[in-house]
Amino acid sequence: MSRKSKPSLPAAPHRILIVDDDPVVLKALLHTFQQDNYQFVSAVKAEDALEQMTRSRFTVLIADYQMPGMNGLDLLRKAKEIQSDMVRILLTVQSEITAVMASISEGLAFKLAIKPWNDEDLRAIMTLAVEQYEKGKSTFPEQKKAAEVLALSKLMVTNRSQLAVMLNKHNLLTMEQVQELNRLQVARKEPLIKVLLEQNWIDEKEIRNLLRRELQVEEVSLSEYQVDTAVASLVPMSFCERQLVVPLKLEGKRFTLAVADPLDLGLIDDLRFVSGLNIHTVVADIASIQAKINEVYRPDDVLDFRDLETLLSRIDPYEGIEIVIDDTEDQSLEELLIGEEPPAIRLVNAIILEAIRLGASDVHIQPRTKNVVVRYRIDGVLMDKINIPPSLLQSIVSRIKIMSELDISERRRPQDGRITVRTPMRVVDLRISTLPTINGEKVVMRILDRNSKIHSLEGLRFSQPDLAKVLNFVDKPQGIILATGPTGSGKTTTLYALLQHNATPAKNYVTIEDPVEYYMDMAGQVLIREKIGLTFPVVLRSILRQDPDVILLGEIRDFETAEVAFHAALTGHVVFSTLHTNSAVATLSRLFDLGLKPFVVATALEGIIAQRLVRLICPECREEDRVASALLPRLGSHFLENEVNACKGKGCQHCNGTGYKGRLGIYEVLAPDEEMRHLIASGASILELTRIAEGIGTSSLLQDALIKVNQGLTSVEEVLRVLGPQS
Repeated sequence: MSRKSKPSLPAAPHRILIVDDDPVVLKALLHTFQQDNYQFVSAVKAEDALEQMTRSRFTVLIADYQMPGMNGLDLLRKAKEIQSDMVRILLTVQSEITAVMASISEGLAFKLAIKPWNDEDLRAIMTLAVEQYEKGKSTFPEQKKAAEVLALSKLMVTNRSQLAVMLNKHNLLTMEQVQELNRLQVARKEPLIKVLLEQNWIDEKEIRNLLRRELQVEEVSLSEYQVDTAVASLVPMSFCERQLVVPLKLEGKRFTLAVADPLDLGLIDDLRFVSGLNIHTVVADIASIQAKINEVYRPDDVLDFRDLETLLSRIDPYEGIEIVIDDTEDQSLEELLIGEEPPAIRLVNAIILEAIRLGASDVHIQPRTKNVVVRYRIDGVLMDKINIPPSLLQSIVSRIKIMSELDISERRRPQDGRITVRTPMRVVDLRISTLPTINGEKVVMRILDRNSKIHSLEGLRFSQPDLAKVLNFVDKPQGIILATGPTGSGKTTTLYALLQHNATPAKNYVTIEDPVEYYMDMAGQVLIREKIGLTFPVVLRSILRQDPDVILLGEIRDFETAEVAFHAALTGHVVFSTLHTNSAVATLSRLFDLGLKPFVVATALEGIIAQRLVRLICPECREEDRVASALLPRLGSHFLENEVNACKGKGCQHCNGTGYKGRLGIYEVLAPDEEMRHLIASGASILELTRIAEGIGTSSLLQDALIKVNQGLTSVEEVLRVLGPQS
């Protein structure tokens, strides 16, 4: 058929059956899917739905669990007998999750949808269900079902470990310490043993010795176990990392796991319930468990991207990747996807998954004169990873544009978009930016991991004096706290640590971001959409009518946003936000430049945290180092006049030979006192404010960097790279 021939008629829409006894819920569900090309049939009784199924076929069934007469589980069971290939989704509420777990393990339900639902998440579930139907696989293999079930067990919060009680019985913990542990465990929803060891009250080795004596538990060496892939698939990696467990072997119905806390009866009971297996636990230390998790779920034999021909010609190894495109409205998108060449699709999927595996924050697809290079920013530093022939550039760029709903015909102007990528282990958001260059379009993708853990304030590694200041001003009932620094300096990470500190259900938390970098259930999170007029000041004004207690504002960009933010701080709200400035004192100058009145800044401002990120020396290959004599003078008098005990990373497999693994912050924390507030309100010069800041004990970024160097956390070369030469 020629290109100009008449296109074929579109396929008939999939038929969806929705069953719920509440007409309001039915109406809301239909509204959720109003943009999708589906044909809907609804029923308010399970009996009516079964009658519909006997008369016609359906692709997907969505049924509410709590219905009078026949409940959702019974309906799914009968529906499976009538139409076994129909994909079934159970609609339930959070409190009923435990009761309906069996629906997945029995193969009755493909997914659970939790009420109240998020429209985008529910549409994503529907997309997956339709894809599942088209593949002719309405039920998963046994192992994948079990993995789905265990992933759901993360919704449970267990606090039934008897470890603290046992340690108290043997006079290793006081009753006050036990109560404090229980409080922290409930607040942080983390395993008790992890919380306990962070307090440094007792050594892990002493705990294991006690368990051996009192419980006769078996302690194993995990290096002796070779874990089969099928066994590993029974438990998601995220669950293992969160609960400090690792699967070892499956013998019939006996499922052996290594655990850090064998007295966590709640965890063991939940695993036994959702898996339907007999759980046998053995004990290992936390470091060994974490190393085994990395070995099992992150094998070293990764794909070699240098062999491009092999990558493009082989069967797609990344078939499991699922791309979910947000806010789909363009009906011609399906035709564009059908017209794509398979090699480009596979290569883009491979680029994205390799970036996720390496923990990259950004991906640069950069055309050069003779080739196209894919570069990953890892720990803040760009590294060349993949070389691609120039002939593939256009198809790769077009594929990315289609995924992010950009105009593939427009190659002369920059474009911005976003996509959500779902992999078997995690969900990441990608911010896409294209830029025309003389060699072709350059694409940059920023990776935002939805599964990223929010750090605690203690985990940010402030110095003790700075941590005391931060803990003091974060407890203030009102005022604004600013995190400042260049792009990519960890400001949002700091803000979320502040937000989560002492978070309580008694307060209303709201965040306004572009993009949303961390996901926090306790907060109402708003995504800025400037194309439709949903800007920072517009959303901020609306939020103030939502009775917030704590507001996290992604960035102060202009006078209008700054004015509303500082007004909120003056009227009883706690506001966290960011600014792009070079130092804490320079932030004051920036606020004046935006047009804020000095007395408003002096009254509302509670604290400023200026920061940078430096790379951490790899703990596996760290060794002492002699500093080159030419380096210290370039870092100024502070490094010359004080003792410097330097370390470096030799380079190993753990850090990919770089000598660095991960990053940490260096900080300058300014907490204005009354004298400084008076100077700010009086319009004092920056020089005067700098002197008073030094007088009240504000340490500079360089001073904090020296502390981190002497602690062996980073290197002198890294400080020079990040802060630059000092006068």
